[in-house]
Amino acid sequence: MATPQSSRHSSLSSPIVHTPKRMHAIQVDSVQRWMEDLRHMTEVECMCVLQSKPIGVEEDASGSQGELIVSGAASSGAGGAGGDHVTRNNLQTLLKRALVVSTELGKMFQRLEKGRWQRVHSTAVRTNCHVRSLVHEYGATRTTPPEMQKYEKSLLEKCMELTTITERCLHTEDEYFLKSMKEAIHEILTDVSDSFSQMIDMALANEIQILIRQIEASDNVYTIGSAISNLLSLTQDGPQLCSIIAKEGAVVVLFKICRQDCFSSLYAQALRTVASICCVEEGINQLEKVDGILCLADILTDEACAEAARAEAAAVVAQITSPHHTSTQHLASFLESMQDIVTALIKLCESASCGEVFLLASAALANITFFDSMACEILLQLNAIQILLQACCDRQRVDTPYSKDQVVTILANLSVLEQCATEVLQEKGIERLLLLLGEKPTSPSQSEGAACERVQQKAAVTLARLSRDPEVAQTAIQLQAIPRLIELCRSPAERNNSDSVLVACLAALRRLAAGCPDSIEPSDHQQLIKPRLVDSFLLCSNMEESFV
Repeated sequence: MATPQSSRHSSLSSPIVHTPKRMHAIQVDSVQRWMEDLRHMTEVECMCVLQSKPIGVEEDASGSQGELIVSGAASSGAGGAGGDHVTRNNLQTLLKRALVVSTELGKMFQRLEKGRWQRVHSTAVRTNCHVRSLVHEYGATRTTPPEMQKYEKSLLEKCMELTTITERCLHTEDEYFLKSMKEAIHEILTDVSDSFSQMIDMALANEIQILIRQIEASDNVYTIGSAISNLLSLTQDGPQLCSIIAKEGAVVVLFKICRQDCFSSLYAQALRTVASICCVEEGINQLEKVDGILCLADILTDEACAEAARAEAAAVVAQITSPHHTSTQHLASFLESMQDIVTALIKLCESASCGEVFLLASAALANITFFDSMACEILLQLNAIQILLQACCDRQRVDTPYSKDQVVTILANLSVLEQCATEVLQEKGIERLLLLLGEKPTSPSQSEGAACERVQQKAAVTLARLSRDPEVAQTAIQLQAIPRLIELCRSPAERNNSDSVLVACLAALRRLAAGCPDSIEPSDHQQLIKPRLVDSFLLCSNMEESFV
């Protein structure tokens, strides 16, 4: 439920991601970070004087003769660090260099379109130098696979060709010649971009394979944990890397870890990585192939398992059941274990020791209630309404709008069942829904504001559905639901200018008014009830708030 990848706060429309405190962000001094970036961003035209040959070190210095002085990965590897440290440095260098080259290529496309030949050439020179630096740096610490060497050779030739052909364009003003050259350069530039992307993907795949082999070959918890940590860091760089990680078999290896009792201390970390990888279809397909859902069910239902591991298993469930995924084939096997998984998740909500555990468990339940009505029936039998409404009174478990969003989503989906109304009344659920209608952000964060809007919208939807029951409608009216709904309709600030909240409140208001017309003032009835819904919506959405 909630995107490439920022906060782990789940929503109904976005996949699970990690909160900043859980991400592997390296806290460094700003000057130190600037100096690290400078190594990759510095102007390197001077290298062209040497035809982009690497600057050699002294013969008695450590490292190979062809090693670049600016190489962070090579120097780190030569210092006696372990293979894991070299792998991490290689990955960081690859990603930084790839970003620099991609940026330069993008600039070159733009400048080529505008015919800025001097800048096109200078950018081509920089790109050529950066690519050569990257190739030499990577080759200094790794044995480059033969297939990748072919791409490197082709890429270096194309970069040199690009530098040569752009230089020719500096010495002429012949419009016809420049036009023909423009088309040729565009074609070469496209080839360079494609070749570079393929080379980087192969290099990253090579590094990922090394990490996976470390996990497979080692029985040392520290070594495996460090490799998993590096994989998790990579997943934060976007879906493209997650796809590569999935294709290289990471999900299969991580579930092997989760099936061995001796590695129980690594379950949480491994499952967190699986959840991140499963933001892409390839990850879910791999999970399906290794019967990952059965493994998740085993961990969730094992109360002897650490709460952190069960919470991360819930995160994987939330991820694979996200409405974002277009493929639903994996859900067929999920249904076989649904009773056990739903039971374990609602127990986890009840016993959660902190807000994040509750968030992950409730997010998984919220997603599950969308695709199968049987899940809603199971939840009613398990006293889910009582558990969830009581959790809302416990700030240790439900402490953010994101958690409230999951709770009210589950209630909204349960409210389609007739027997839900009685239980909501018994647990004073209408009072809770009215409190949720007043949810407001406590910070200027856009994500928190959006979560508050979803809470208000779904609270109104739940109220409208439950108000089919006359007793619920009467209770809501007695609790002053109508004035609050009118306020939300008429005051854009109260609903954070949200159109979806407005529509939901108008629908709830009309449902209550249908059962008790006398509870609405004539002026409100004339504007909010009597017209077509679309007309009332247009009236309220264009309404200027009065401050008199």
